[in-house]
Amino acid sequence: MINIRDLKKHYGHYTACDIPSLTIRDGEIVGIVGNNGAGKTTLFKLALALAKADSGTVVSSQPNGKGHPPSQGNGVDVAKSDSWKQYTGAYLDESFLISYLTPNEYFDFIAMLSDVPRKEMQQTLDIFAPLANGEIFGSGKLIRELSSGSRQKAGIIGAFVHRPSMVMLDEPFNYLDPSSQHRLAAALSQYNKATGATLLVSSHNLAYMADTCTRLLLMERGRIIKDMPNDGDQAVSALHDYFGG
Repeated sequence: MINIRDLKKHYGHYTACDIPSLTIRDGEIVGIVGNNGAGKTTLFKLALALAKADSGTVVSSQPNGKGHPPSQGNGVDVAKSDSWKQYTGAYLDESFLISYLTPNEYFDFIAMLSDVPRKEMQQTLDIFAPLANGEIFGSGKLIRELSSGSRQKAGIIGAFVHRPSMVMLDEPFNYLDPSSQHRLAAALSQYNKATGATLLVSSHNLAYMADTCTRLLLMERGRIIKDMPNDGDQAVSALHDYFGG
């Protein structure tokens, strides 16, 4: 669903992203881990055309079945076309929110822009109801009046409202209490199973990444230094060794 080739981004002498080749297949839950400054957010911004690459491409393709590689013939360069936005959802930070709306108004607005029927939107909201935990739906509060954790929840849920087949979340476990972190991990797995969607998630929370993701990428100084299937203890052990514990 995503093919990255020779992707580079520099800020002065600092290498924020240097990825010669990376393929994300349909239906994967890919966890991206690394210390601060490793390049995780930059990778997301390049994949969402929020930053301009110095060179290389990010090619996004319509899904063609869980577990299959993207179809090159249907792929588009995200920097040159907006068609990929129809099937892509994302939440990187609070700049994605509309602070003068209530969460329900925000969700309705996203659904309207994407022509999502209310019944279909409700199916998605039902998956995330445990995460909302009575604090988001029908609260009547403006997003700017919510706590940091509740704003985080609203942004995450909003990324899924139009039932995208590709979702990117940057540090979604931030600001969430332990119970909400657990509910988020469960909701991500449930959405993936229900829709076959591809999820890319960055986080410092190794426990939830290990429990949720099917594949783990370790980044350092803009480069992917390990690409590991998460089908046993080896990947998690390698991450604990890298992070010193």
